[in-house]
Amino acid sequence: MKRKILSLTLASVLTVSMLAGCSSGESAQETTGGSQETSSAASEETNGEKVELTMWGGWNGDQIGQLEEQLEKFNSSQDRIHVTYTAQDTMEQKLLTAIASGDVPDIVLWDRFNTSLYAPKGALMPLDDYVAKDNLDLGQFYEPAVDELTSGGKLYGIPLTVDTRVLFYNKDMFEEAGVDPASITDWNSLEEAAVKLTKWEGDVLTQAGFSLKDTGLFSTWIGQAGGSMVDETQNPPVTTFNSEEGLEVINFWDKLLNEDKVYQLGFEDGFGGDGFKAGKVAMTFNGPWVLEQYKEAGINFGVIEPPAGPNGDKHVMMGGFGLAIPNQAKHPDEAWEFIKWWTTQPENGVEFCKISGNMPANKEAAADPYFAEDEYFPVFNAAFEYADIRSKAFGYADLETLALIPQLQKFQAGEVSAEEALANAQSQGDSILAEAAQQ
Repeated sequence: MKRKILSLTLASVLTVSMLAGCSSGESAQETTGGSQETSSAASEETNGEKVELTMWGGWNGDQIGQLEEQLEKFNSSQDRIHVTYTAQDTMEQKLLTAIASGDVPDIVLWDRFNTSLYAPKGALMPLDDYVAKDNLDLGQFYEPAVDELTSGGKLYGIPLTVDTRVLFYNKDMFEEAGVDPASITDWNSLEEAAVKLTKWEGDVLTQAGFSLKDTGLFSTWIGQAGGSMVDETQNPPVTTFNSEEGLEVINFWDKLLNEDKVYQLGFEDGFGGDGFKAGKVAMTFNGPWVLEQYKEAGINFGVIEPPAGPNGDKHVMMGGFGLAIPNQAKHPDEAWEFIKWWTTQPENGVEFCKISGNMPANKEAAADPYFAEDEYFPVFNAAFEYADIRSKAFGYADLETLALIPQLQKFQAGEVSAEEALANAQSQGDSILAEAAQQ
């Protein structure tokens, strides 16, 4: 799923906005830290009337209808609480402003990756007291998802969905080329298949064997190579991708692109950015959110686990959303009841996935026959077993988008060497992490 990436400059502006609501000498955390007792008292002032809750999130378009269908299931399941969803562009920014002004939603549909950035700013209420009071077993959720919602030793949300990217392949193209998808187990077999699946007519690429458009997947590839992105044990954290493993990744990309010629930069631009959906790309990495789109497009496709790296390392990145309660929320107790209903009752997680195509973070829900007997979902579940999350180091998102990805794109365009790309990204990335650590 696509993440909202914010620059350090924007983060600084938001911090100033947050501090605007603080009296002299108080930190944003102190002012908006959200005493659970105070918020709970406000929650009790309902006089027996139905409590109206508002949930904010960045999901829009068709996703609004999916969420509204799920909320209706909750609203009709009891008569004390009614939840309404409101889509918000740049939701995280608006949340900080809302906290400063006192006009706060009760629940947020939270991109877990943003926790390490916004929790220290006082955007979310810690949920540890609620978890302890209800003796909630966090082991029922995928561990990386819980970890991603944790910052400074406190839990700021409950996992709702999980996602990762696996290898999608076009069955018709594979059959025509005589390629067995089960044969693709590592980088070498991926390369061999991509070569067989590629078609050129003179100097015009008509069918790409493998999509190389997304340099943002570097963090997955370097994990498969046995490397890492950041050393968080250092203070401040430092980048670690300028390494033999990092070079191995982009040199492999270069071989696929310029020697094997299984892809051409910009090839998918003429197909709405998705050549696989257009039937022009034989293999691509993508997530569960495209399953219904590809089915509706009439693509005869399958999925297999991502190939292992040169030394047999398996690695994917886990993303997804959680449900959280903002600081200063007026009805946190009722918000907590709603969160428990959706996340801890497996049947509710399964029903939402039937509506939306998202996969549940609740492991019991993920083991439901709806997923276990499906053609596609078991492959994602298998990948979750070795999935990890992106670094929680403050500034990491900017490291990727402002430092690393632009250099990788320059390398693919032939503007810098592999060594220069990684060295430049390291220098810029270390500066970003150091500056972020001082905020």
